[in-house]
Amino acid sequence: MEFAGIIAILLLLGLIVGDWFQFTTLKSWACRYGCPLAHRRNALDSHPAHALSHAFYKSGALPLPHGIARWVEDQQVIVIRPYYQLFSLSFRTAWPLKGTIDVNSDGDRLLLHLSKRIPWSSAILTLLWLAFVIGGTFTFAVLFILDGGLSTVGGFFWVIGITALGLLVLAGGLILLSFAYRIEDSRLTQVYQEFLEVLAALPLQDSDKSENA
Repeated sequence: MEFAGIIAILLLLGLIVGDWFQFTTLKSWACRYGCPLAHRRNALDSHPAHALSHAFYKSGALPLPHGIARWVEDQQVIVIRPYYQLFSLSFRTAWPLKGTIDVNSDGDRLLLHLSKRIPWSSAILTLLWLAFVIGGTFTFAVLFILDGGLSTVGGFFWVIGITALGLLVLAGGLILLSFAYRIEDSRLTQVYQEFLEVLAALPLQDSDKSENA
């Protein structure tokens, strides 16, 4: 049993590591990988899609001050994400965000549809934790009541205390999730704004930039 438990833990860790690798890579086959959370749309006038590649180097990458963008031309998708540094003074969370930008044209207008994504492992583990806290608290309260726990004053206060504790843990978790999302969203938004600034300045840039990579 212990050996099976160790194998299960190693398998779970391997799945999480593989999930994060696919999430952080900028390869074309993983450009849409991740659990979508939120969406945002922008339209740029006088920016046809066929001129978009001029903003990128030959490799398809575009370094930005606080992140990087990757142009996947065959899928008409741009992937953006903040820089991930192993040793950094900035606080990192377990819910990193990256952006997938679908590119479309409407005449001379460039239509951008940004999807914000997190790793699937982060989304699944978070949902499991929420289900465990909510389900565990509710199940305990129901079983305790059905077992006659409210027949005494002490039992009444006991079920109230356990329920309050479960709600407190749930509230603390939701506050943590909200705080982490705000941090990661601000980082991704900063990178997205930097990318939009590059696109806005595109007519003023040398269109042969991709040849100088």
